[in-house]
Amino acid sequence: MFKYISWLVAAIAITLGVFLTFYIYKVPDMPQLDQDLWWGKAPRQKEEDTSIRPFKIEFNETVISDLKQRIKNRRPLTPPLDGIQSEYGINTVYLENLLTYWAEKYDFKKRAELLNRFPHYKTKIQGLDIQFIRVKPSVKNVKVVPLLMLHGWPSSSKEFDKVIPILTTPKDGYDFVFEVVAADLPGFGFSEGTSKPGLNPVKIGITMRNLMKRLGFNEFYVHAGDWGSQAATHMVTIFPDEVMGFHTNMPLSSSLKSGLKILLGSLAPRLTGDHYHRLYPLSQLLYLVRESGYFHLMATKPDTLGVSLTDSPTGLAAYLIEKMAVGTNRDQLDTLHGGLESLELDDVLDTITIQWVNNCAVTSMRVYAEDYFASSPEVYELHRIPTMVPTAAIKLKFEIMWQPDWVLRDKFPNLVRSTTLDFGGHYAALELPKVLADDVFSAGAEFQKFHEANRKM
Repeated sequence: MFKYISWLVAAIAITLGVFLTFYIYKVPDMPQLDQDLWWGKAPRQKEEDTSIRPFKIEFNETVISDLKQRIKNRRPLTPPLDGIQSEYGINTVYLENLLTYWAEKYDFKKRAELLNRFPHYKTKIQGLDIQFIRVKPSVKNVKVVPLLMLHGWPSSSKEFDKVIPILTTPKDGYDFVFEVVAADLPGFGFSEGTSKPGLNPVKIGITMRNLMKRLGFNEFYVHAGDWGSQAATHMVTIFPDEVMGFHTNMPLSSSLKSGLKILLGSLAPRLTGDHYHRLYPLSQLLYLVRESGYFHLMATKPDTLGVSLTDSPTGLAAYLIEKMAVGTNRDQLDTLHGGLESLELDDVLDTITIQWVNNCAVTSMRVYAEDYFASSPEVYELHRIPTMVPTAAIKLKFEIMWQPDWVLRDKFPNLVRSTTLDFGGHYAALELPKVLADDVFSAGAEFQKFHEANRKM
């Protein structure tokens, strides 16, 4: 009897193993996606507004006065424990000084003027007013390549204001330059949020592609990070004939296959590549447990959290600063600034001010819930489908997640360029604009080589 039971268990195990292997390695069919879903609050009209309207950023006096009054009337902040810097979260001594600077020295008018040095526009895409920057280079006899740039949370197109001038200026050794379209994702920055559930990164990717179509681009490159990178990853999967190249500072392959390969790699980490110490031992990823409370909260109860963030500029500043600091350098929790030192304070306050002025804390956070706990099966299916679009990755030291190229190629078989740096963090465009721009130019050259080689085949 025992022998028969052993055979049965073995047969079940083998069957289960075969099934799992088949499931993991089988590439699913492309899901059917509605590329024209209506996300607007108003009912869809027969004659839709397709106009592209100039837009100017303003921090008006009423909003500024109210903001300063709320900061002034805040309750006393609880001091940190003895010997604690930022290990328990935002250091309130540091926050106190920052709030004083924001209310008394941050020049709202000057910062708005600085943001407005680029042409800004709005246009309705699938019922939502989408705000974007569009900068055309002034060049002759140089090829101009369109580049869509997508940010993540808690940012906006402001994240790219330092890198745009570099990308739109001809660079020695390159026969092309970029025309940049930097868009605010729906519900972020100055872009309108939806009143309907379901606007996950797949749908955002479709919306951003439709924006480029509205602007007359049938082929273009994409650079993205954070949630923008997730949306762009889906975009290059759905529209491989339109996106000619994808550059990202947060490259991720999110399939079960990739997860299992990472686990197997832990058995012999030294054999997995020169930068194995970025991933192994896997125990070092426990920092994600320490830092992911915000993620779980925003993925489950963004509206509850949003009540406090939309009512208190002090609360909003504390929340955003702490997460931006950790994303910039998670190894500096033993400092007052908690990792924020590598970013310019005015850049950080621009991001917080934009969130406050537009009251978009809730609409920007909801993407976490839409992707992780309310997602449609399409999200998981698309993660399992490789994209043939040539892809380039720049991997900075303190990026939230790091994956080796042999994992990234599960999703991006045509990974034509990969750069691993021993410095830098999550907000590459703000912290290291020249480094990022140089890598985008190098990636653009590789993308062109890729397409030229394929045309000759």
